[in-house]
Amino acid sequence: MNPLPAEEFVHKCTTACAGCTSSLSLRYILKAAGPDTVLVVPACCTAVLQGVYPATAMNVTVYNIAFAAAAATASGMAAAFRRAGRATNVICYAGDGGTVDIGIQALSGALERGTDFLYICYDNEAYGNTGMQRSGATPIGAITTTTPGGKTDAKKDIDRIVAAHSIPYMATACAAYPQDLYAKVKKALSIPGPKFIHLLSPCPPGWRYSAERSVEVGKLAVKTGLWMLYEREHGELRINPVSKAAMKRPAPVEEYLKVQGRFKGISDQAKGALVAAMEQNHRRLLAEEAGTC
Repeated sequence: MNPLPAEEFVHKCTTACAGCTSSLSLRYILKAAGPDTVLVVPACCTAVLQGVYPATAMNVTVYNIAFAAAAATASGMAAAFRRAGRATNVICYAGDGGTVDIGIQALSGALERGTDFLYICYDNEAYGNTGMQRSGATPIGAITTTTPGGKTDAKKDIDRIVAAHSIPYMATACAAYPQDLYAKVKKALSIPGPKFIHLLSPCPPGWRYSAERSVEVGKLAVKTGLWMLYEREHGELRINPVSKAAMKRPAPVEEYLKVQGRFKGISDQAKGALVAAMEQNHRRLLAEEAGTC
């Protein structure tokens, strides 16, 4: 593994929960982006973990924006920077609620317009900032404060929605694989136009597991095949080796579910639906990588 840059852009004074993988991920994202970066942050956990005014844990410029407006704000910001001849990185860092639900119209518009920015959705599969209500990204069977019996709807496939815009680069990542995340952010920022990274961010209080198990939970998501790591560059899909290995010899899905209180008492029907959706996703990705779809 190559050493990562020593300079820090997220300092130790965050107000994040113990074991927060979103703040951990942001540390590596900003190492990849460097100091000439502006973060556009809608209402989400990141708006809180910055710290209490006038102190801040962030060592880059941050714009805190209304829930639905992050990608629209980034469009204007990127256009202004490019008009001024500046190559400043414009990065939206938004949760799943602000991406797959409330912010999807602004995201779609920015992608369609060809905005030169990177949009990162850190996905903790619920509205974490307001008490873990279900979002469109919550998986079937998961308990949230608004689905106490387990969610009955499937997780919205934001990746296929984004792929339909035919942008030059998109990828998936996981907080438990920081080197992979770092490399994907570096690549994304080297490509002109709109880019999108979907980042799985395990959440100890929301997913109901002990804070010290965050990396373990993230790795289990990948090793079971429930979360696939891949990148799509100019329409060419490449599945990460760790996910290729998981498809051949997956860890049992039960190993991932049993360490999380949000899946306590999950029905066999919901578990079967999770596995069926996973297997369908694997088939689609393998077919696309092979050029047979």
